[in-house]
Amino acid sequence: MFKQALILLAGMAFIGGCQAQGGADAAKAPAKPALVAGQDYLLIAPAQAASGDQVVVTEVFSYACPHCADFQPYANELKSKLPKGVKFALLPAVFNAMWEPYARGFYTAQSMGLVDKTHQALFDAIHRDHEPLRTIQDLANLFYANYGASPGEFLSTATSFVIEGDLAAGNQKVREWQVDSTPTLIIDGKFRVTANAERGIGFQQMVQIALQLVDQELATKRATKTHK
Repeated sequence: MFKQALILLAGMAFIGGCQAQGGADAAKAPAKPALVAGQDYLLIAPAQAASGDQVVVTEVFSYACPHCADFQPYANELKSKLPKGVKFALLPAVFNAMWEPYARGFYTAQSMGLVDKTHQALFDAIHRDHEPLRTIQDLANLFYANYGASPGEFLSTATSFVIEGDLAAGNQKVREWQVDSTPTLIIDGKFRVTANAERGIGFQQMVQIALQLVDQELATKRATKTHK
């Protein structure tokens, strides 16, 4: 039911976009309404924003999550529309023991420079092709080996102190950001954006809200820098 509601909301957003483009006064469209905390997004308290001028958008996800697989086209859209200098990051959540191998595999693939090649492919392998990828051994032998990773090296790295540290740090961020569902978008450690059918927020709306919050954060950082 949740998935069907999100698909319906995304379709409604798509239709509305097409109608807006076809209007004669599209160029004179009114400014976007101000976002409302607690309705369009949630505040993270205390805020966990990184220091400096850069704004970071983080997708909290799991390869085990079917909604995250459905969200990937929207994540790609979001990345393509981010202003110059805004960073997009990925953070795997571990809500239960079954999700842990996927987070461990992600950090290992990241350390080997494989994520760009394997991120979408792993979603496809699990949710489209239904490949039996449930353990870190499965991931090493049956998936990442297809992308140039030696299974032995992959498994050795996956159980190293470095990856254990990455897992611990990632889990700590998930707790600090109060993430309790996936996919979730975190904007600069301050704002949390999730789908909510009751409030009319589907995946397309998540993208638009995130972009608006990014613009807001960039303006805030510029104003702060100017007044220093």
